[in-house]
Amino acid sequence: MARCVRLGFIAVCAFLATAAMAADEPFAATWESLDSRVCPAWFDEAKFGIFIHWGVYSVPAWGPKGRYAEWYWHDMQDKGGETWAFHEQTYGPGFRYQDFAPMFKTEMFNPDEWADLFARSGARYIVLTSKHHEGFCLWPNPQSWNWNSMDIGPHRDLAGELTTAVKAKGLKMGFYYSFYEWYNPLYQSNVERYVEEHMLPQMKDLVSRYEPSIVWPDGEWDHPSEVWRSTEFLEWLFNESAVKDEVVVNDRWGKGCRSHHGDFYTTEYGKYAEMDQIGAQHKWEECRGIGASFGYNRNEGVDDYASPAALVHMLIETVCRGGNLLLDIGPTADGRIPVIMQDRLIDLGKWLEVNGEAIYGSRPWRQVAEGDNIRYTARDGKVYAICLTWPGDELVLATPRPAPSAEVRLLGYERPLAWRLEDGTIYVDLSGIGPDAVTCEHAYVFEMKSVN
Repeated sequence: MARCVRLGFIAVCAFLATAAMAADEPFAATWESLDSRVCPAWFDEAKFGIFIHWGVYSVPAWGPKGRYAEWYWHDMQDKGGETWAFHEQTYGPGFRYQDFAPMFKTEMFNPDEWADLFARSGARYIVLTSKHHEGFCLWPNPQSWNWNSMDIGPHRDLAGELTTAVKAKGLKMGFYYSFYEWYNPLYQSNVERYVEEHMLPQMKDLVSRYEPSIVWPDGEWDHPSEVWRSTEFLEWLFNESAVKDEVVVNDRWGKGCRSHHGDFYTTEYGKYAEMDQIGAQHKWEECRGIGASFGYNRNEGVDDYASPAALVHMLIETVCRGGNLLLDIGPTADGRIPVIMQDRLIDLGKWLEVNGEAIYGSRPWRQVAEGDNIRYTARDGKVYAICLTWPGDELVLATPRPAPSAEVRLLGYERPLAWRLEDGTIYVDLSGIGPDAVTCEHAYVFEMKSVN
């Protein structure tokens, strides 16, 4: 018997040693190998990040309502279209898109002020557009001579300055990067040379210089991942780069890759239904602007921007389904974050300061929602019922199953709450308590212990 126990112990040790060796084995340049990587835990715990679309397109800063303003160069090619007409009338027929570059001066850009605002918003990570589809780089990249922020316009390393400020605040820094470039002659004539001589060196330069925690590609849809040599880049990123153990990547690595490959899958502008089936199985992230555009659009008015309550609810709807929210801002060409965007971020931060324990590090509960007004998350043995509006004199919850010792607490309110159980339904007494008694607005979180 002792010999059997000893042999069993040896077998377990051998299994653990083999598993450890397998874990240390380098990733291969195949999707099967790369998809076996476990997404670093920090990303799921973070829940909320800020997207930044900023570039030469921030000079005209215009698009038809409902259109992405960062597509200005592309859209002005449509003779007779709204963007073309705006450009002709405002700048004249001889004014090229490239002529905007010297006007992108960013003279009021203060990276420390930006980072301070991001920290106050409650965001845990930042994703900057290092290069959009126009090809202009926000760092001194040698592959884009005279089409980067050091050679022309600001004459500053915008990506580097912001990275330093963001990391100093304890936030994670990441970069959006567009695979393709609309009007790059090399891309148009020879995509294989473009990838070899331009794209891959740029991406490795970006990672090696700034050591980002997120690599967020886009503009991948023209070609499959084999043409972009995505698995080759990811093999280097996960095996050799300085950020190999921390970096997370999205699913935009080639035609047909979305919702199939990557540490997290991506949606845009509230397509939650796409993730309802995936949310419990694979990490995902919703990205969208505060308005209808990612880049700053001067054509948008106050009614085009989501209200503070809508943004808080958006964060809740995303997190309770297992996602992260990547909320975009569009700075101006002179380097300011529009006041309305600052205001929205501060409102989110105020709500998270009170209710963050129901968001950060949480996971979806066994039921996402109860009716139209209640959403659920869970964390550290607690269940959180999040009411999108004030429930009135009594909170009624049919889903949780409380133990006799269960406790109910309203975040932002110091006094304990009385509750009773009738026919399997929890009734929480809120008589004499109104929303004004709580130190937050827009949504109200009830923490429950000893429930399942």
